[in-house]
Amino acid sequence: MRGSWKIRIFIGLAIVAFGYFNYCNSKEVNPYTGREQAIALDPQEEIAMGLQSAPQMAQEYGGLYPNQQMQDRVDYVGQKLVNASMAKESPYQYDFHLLADEQTINAFALPGGQIFITYALYSKLQSEDQLAGVLGHEIGHVLGRHSSERIAETDFWQTIAQGANVGANAGDLVAGIGQNTLLTNGRGDELESDDLGIKFMMDAGYDPYEMIDVMEILKAAAGPSRVPEFQSTHPDPDNRIEKIKESIEKYNNQ
Repeated sequence: MRGSWKIRIFIGLAIVAFGYFNYCNSKEVNPYTGREQAIALDPQEEIAMGLQSAPQMAQEYGGLYPNQQMQDRVDYVGQKLVNASMAKESPYQYDFHLLADEQTINAFALPGGQIFITYALYSKLQSEDQLAGVLGHEIGHVLGRHSSERIAETDFWQTIAQGANVGANAGDLVAGIGQNTLLTNGRGDELESDDLGIKFMMDAGYDPYEMIDVMEILKAAAGPSRVPEFQSTHPDPDNRIEKIKESIEKYNNQ
């Protein structure tokens, strides 16, 4: 019985060591942000994943909004941001989609350049600059390779949890630690995308202060009962506004 317990400990530690080695081996410096991060997919895999997932994501939001003029406006602003920024030099294929959902205020990016905004959010924006702020933020997620990083993080914590389960039946505790880490990193992703989005807006000639108005729109839409920051993957809009002001000052001084 004692020997069996030692074997389980050894196997568990081996699994943890394997997971840690793979995680460290997957790290590389992002050429667009200068930040070292663990990456699970190469750019072509990111593009393929995004293209494969795009139809299903659109369907979940009621399909595409049936107004070509509005879709053309989204395309125009999105491509203007891409062509004026370092996004143009990336391998990603940027497509912008206006979704039919009139209730859910949201915008998101899939790996590789598939970017979506719901009509519910689009209809609340008051200027082209504000639309540029939303789309620039989502382009930031693509160049930040946040989906690939989250996949690498998730794979790492699942392997650690598996090793803990084998070695000491502590998988639930370790998995919980992993979830908290992912939550924290998710907020970091949003702030990094805000920063990149401000740069893209300025590169394309848009007013970056309009992004502050976007935050006010999101805050008003959430209402007084919005989820506390520590329970959300997104930083509180008030905190994002302060960081956005810092980004504007930073890029104005470059």
